[in-house]
Amino acid sequence: MTEHIQYSPEKDALVLLDQRYLPTREEWFVCKTVSDICEALVVMVVRGAPAIGVTAAYGCYLAGREVVANLAPGADWKPVLAAKLEEIASARPTAVNLRWAVRLMQAEWARHPEFSLDELCVFWLAKAKVVHAEDIATCEAIGKAGADLLADGDTVMTHCNAGALATAGYGTALAPIRAAVEQGKKIQVIANETRPFLQGARLTAYELHKDGIPVKVACDNACALLMQRGLVQKVIVGADRIAANGDAANKIGTFGVALLAKEFGIPFYVAAPVSTIDPETADGSLIPIEDRTPREVTHVGTTQITPDGVGVFNFAFDVTPAKLIHGIITERGVLTAPYTEAIATLFK
Repeated sequence: MTEHIQYSPEKDALVLLDQRYLPTREEWFVCKTVSDICEALVVMVVRGAPAIGVTAAYGCYLAGREVVANLAPGADWKPVLAAKLEEIASARPTAVNLRWAVRLMQAEWARHPEFSLDELCVFWLAKAKVVHAEDIATCEAIGKAGADLLADGDTVMTHCNAGALATAGYGTALAPIRAAVEQGKKIQVIANETRPFLQGARLTAYELHKDGIPVKVACDNACALLMQRGLVQKVIVGADRIAANGDAANKIGTFGVALLAKEFGIPFYVAAPVSTIDPETADGSLIPIEDRTPREVTHVGTTQITPDGVGVFNFAFDVTPAKLIHGIITERGVLTAPYTEAIATLFK
């Protein structure tokens, strides 16, 4: 599944499968401006750290095109463009791939100060296409690195959606599952529903069912019972940011799943590209946690489920301490504790 993020040369636009409407409707969201890109990121037309990074890379190109279209003759385009890049980089706080992609494009700009704005746009579009293709290859490498961790007959629990829809294709947490199935292993998946946005129920179940991989959806609060009954052999989740010590931020509820896995002796893995590891963040306490709109909790679709006037918590992520993580599956292999040393070596 790679068609959910597409650059359209005919429209000169980024076209995204709108994940808000899955699994019942497949609609497309067209991004032509920085405002479109930021809206797609904030309201979660597109979500998942790698997919956010790919979207941001194309967003930098669209920022350049927008400046070309609107700049007054003779005006200095560079500060205007720099401000638009910062707008993209600041759209969401937790996923490190967002700022990573913008920094990548800024670095390419710095290396070519001689470029005109038109030349920079051409260069950035080509670079965004490379980022797009490399993300798919990275996910396939994550799958290859993690497939041997799964035994024939395993049932894998996952939390949120870290599949093809969260990346440019193939997925991170779902990549070892896909690769193991391609090896001929019989693998089943339990997709935690993942309140409040229901990424597991709506998205993980959607793409696995579409690909013919056996999947069942479980209520988030069923995890303990399922593990207690021996119905889970492995847990694999994605990550939006991994700190230098191995602490990993993922969708809210992941920390609880990790604690349960520890209690029942079930290996708990995090699967993510190296770009999701943030060596500048020493530990998980320093990872910013997004606090999203209360409406995602007070309503399911258009149906209100809480009384008027009652407050809610809607933190989008929590941080799983490195001590609970059995291994971090990357495109460069599986990292194991002590993670501070493993990550430092990786970045050398």
